[in-house]
Amino acid sequence: MRLRELHKGLKAAYRGSDVAHRVRRFHGWSDRASAAEVRTSDYDHAETVEEYYDLCSEFMVFGWGESLHFAPLAPHESLEESKIRHQRLMIAKLELTEGMTVIDVGCGIGGPMRRLVREAGVRVAGVNRSKIQLDKAKALNAEAGLEHMADYLEASFMDMGAFADATFDRGYAIESTCHAPDKVGAFAEIHRVLKPGALFWGQEMCMTDKFDSEDPRHRTIKQDLMHGIALKDIATTDEVDRALATAGFEVIEGVDRAVDENSAVTPWYLPMDTPHRRGGNALRRIPMGRRAIVWASSLAEATRVLPKGSSDVIKLLDQTAKALVEGGSTGLFTPLYCFLARKPL
Repeated sequence: MRLRELHKGLKAAYRGSDVAHRVRRFHGWSDRASAAEVRTSDYDHAETVEEYYDLCSEFMVFGWGESLHFAPLAPHESLEESKIRHQRLMIAKLELTEGMTVIDVGCGIGGPMRRLVREAGVRVAGVNRSKIQLDKAKALNAEAGLEHMADYLEASFMDMGAFADATFDRGYAIESTCHAPDKVGAFAEIHRVLKPGALFWGQEMCMTDKFDSEDPRHRTIKQDLMHGIALKDIATTDEVDRALATAGFEVIEGVDRAVDENSAVTPWYLPMDTPHRRGGNALRRIPMGRRAIVWASSLAEATRVLPKGSSDVIKLLDQTAKALVEGGSTGLFTPLYCFLARKPL
């Protein structure tokens, strides 16, 4: 993504709002959520998640590319190549065939959606509460000539009432249901819209077996991750499996794909820590590059190249990247718990 495209995207996303104020308010979300636990409150975590992506998506694309998810890395691959390989694994696991209908739960800006349409010939319906992200997905699909194979629903995946029961042949949720305030409720709604026998692939952010809730440092790392990614809680892999089963799914497999023969050489968080292979955005992701972007964005704000408050968003993402690296390097956290489940016949 070039600077001109970033400027255009930010202008559309922020629409003249007070971005610095929005970032300050976002930073207070965990306090508001905690207050809601001890008294009646109108706090809605879905609004926090929507605000997080509305603020950050354009900069995420600037640094990470159109597919806003993590992937298992291999020594010979760039991050972009690893994400493509990971999406192709999902296509294979879902046993997609041409003409199927597939639901993308929390579709973001549609990176995986476009891969599925191109390579599997399926029709994909993207569900997203963020109108800004959904509009971006529509524009990119149109630019790719794939708009005739995509449908969209602007809604929370907790309530997809616009879709009838047993509508879709397959479904997937990539780093989206980890945001659900009620994981069983989210999986139950996905279960409802899938046809009997349909396969469902998910990629969840989880705490690993190394996490010790009695360890103060572990609790701090988890809290930093929750705050920076807008996660109301972070489930363990076992909790994800139990939620799937409670919602009615048969869990076929659950694998932490951050743990394999390559993980010691190329851990999933490496692109946010040190330069990883080639790739046009590689330098933007590492600490030195992020600091340079914060400095440059402050200058760009002064000259009105970027909207005022952009540097605050970049600082938020920098803090989140640090939390992700710490969670990954300690082995306490994984964004790559991938499961395959089936709705029984």
